[in-house]
Amino acid sequence: MLRRLLAVAALVGSAMIAPTAVGAVHAATTVSAPVATSAAGCTYRRDGQVWRCITPGAFCPAAAHGKYGYAKVTNKKYRCIKASGDIRWRWKPVR
Repeated sequence: MLRRLLAVAALVGSAMIAPTAVGAVHAATTVSAPVATSAAGCTYRRDGQVWRCITPGAFCPAAAHGKYGYAKVTNKKYRCIKASGDIRWRWKPVR
C-alpha cells in the first residue's frame, strides 16, 4: 500500500515537471482501490466484557485492563495486560 502511494506521488510530481505526460499520469492514478474489508469499517469499542477492533501491541484503556479483545484485521484474541518491564498496559496475544 505504501509502495503504491509512493509510486503515485512520484507520477504526480513528474506530471508537474512535464505536462505532456498528464494523460499517462491520469491513467496510472485511476487504478482501482482494493476492495474494502470489514477491517475498514471496524471501530474500536467495548462489547460487554470484550473489546472489538483492537490493534495488537497498542496501549489499552483502563476500562480494558485484564479484559479480552479481538484484532481488527486478523480477528485473533488478545488480552490487555501489563507485562514485566512494561510501564503501560498493552494488548498481548493469548496463548
